[in-house]
Amino acid sequence: MSLRPGLVSVTFRQLVPAEVVALARAAGLAGIEWGGDVHVPPGDDDVARRVADLTTGAGLAVSGYGSYYRLGHSAAEGLAPETVVRTARLLGAPVIRIWAGRRPSTEADAHYRASVVEDARRVADLAGAAGLTVAFEYHRNTLTDTRGSTAWLLETLAGLPVRTLWQPQPERDRAENLADLHAVLPYLADLHVFAWTPQRQRLPLHSHHADWAAYLTAARSAPGQRFASLEFVIDDDPGLLPTEADTLHRLLGTDPPAPRHPHHAAPRPRPSGTQPRTR
Repeated sequence: MSLRPGLVSVTFRQLVPAEVVALARAAGLAGIEWGGDVHVPPGDDDVARRVADLTTGAGLAVSGYGSYYRLGHSAAEGLAPETVVRTARLLGAPVIRIWAGRRPSTEADAHYRASVVEDARRVADLAGAAGLTVAFEYHRNTLTDTRGSTAWLLETLAGLPVRTLWQPQPERDRAENLADLHAVLPYLADLHVFAWTPQRQRLPLHSHHADWAAYLTAARSAPGQRFASLEFVIDDDPGLLPTEADTLHRLLGTDPPAPRHPHHAAPRPRPSGTQPRTR
């Protein structure tokens, strides 16, 4: 079905939300998944409302709230799931990204899995009551690091508003990643789009054009609409977004934006004093 081009805001943690919105709009993207670590901290109601207004005022959708809530851990560390859900609701995010623990599936015993499931049920119930969906980050060192473990978790939570995001695992080849994607298609939320080497060196998206053409073709077979959102660029350089977005537009068959007048050039990054973090 329909895939829309988007941006994950953690791509530019060094920029303020207004700059992220300006970049996404200039690149012809349709939505932004806002991160909870820098741009929209959980519990900051004013920021959530302000970023929601900035996004929709620019004609963009809030595609999701990229929370860093870790099932089985975050509540005990002081981050209440009620806070995360409230922030997502004020932001206008239909989907809340959460993480399925902090252990690889191969190192998770029955007790650990039960704690993740119990917490997932709690978050999903809260999200469902607010009309929202939760989606797992498909990521290494969590219980959603393989297709088998992800399917087990999703099936265990059947009947709740729970889905999964998807992204390729850089150490797996195209065939393996496609098999992963096909396995989660019935539960697929949005996709995170990037090109990395197995050593996690960032590459231009066009270098993985054939891979992504295959992944997006598979994603189109899933019912419903979703975002394919750019995540991370080389050196966190905002100046690279137009080129990366153009590649994504070509992959999706969407219309790139008209050429921008020079005085609408993308904002330059402002010094942050710290090195950007990885996902």
